[in-house]
Amino acid sequence: MATITELKCAVRETLESRGVLGQLKARIRAEVFSALDDKREPCPPLSHENLLINELIREYLEFNKYRSTASVLTAESRQPEVPLDRQFLANELKVTEDTSSKSVPLLYGLVSHFVNSGDNVGKVFLRGASLPAGTSASNTGPDA
Repeated sequence: MATITELKCAVRETLESRGVLGQLKARIRAEVFSALDDKREPCPPLSHENLLINELIREYLEFNKYRSTASVLTAESRQPEVPLDRQFLANELKVTEDTSSKSVPLLYGLVSHFVNSGDNVGKVFLRGASLPAGTSASNTGPDA
């Protein structure tokens, strides 16, 4: 007869091998964030830029099987539960894809484009994007 410890180990191993344990942990984390979230303080609206950035990150996280992190990102950022369509993201970012680039997250292609860019024009000039209401550039840095 198996001991309680052996039974616990067997159940854990089975859940891990099926990928269920990670999903359960992610769901619990998301529910904890939701429960701790102060409903009295309204969140700033999700800007268009943040929506796109969060989707790029979510696609990257899901591709790399960082599902727990993706679940927490979705809950904490108030990103829609259903991911945006990849073609919609590509259109919004004015990205054209070939068949091989569709097998990896858009973020890989964007980074690869800038890292491997063959033009000698120099650095890319970035303009400030619109920030969510109530956010200033001074509180978005690494010390924020």
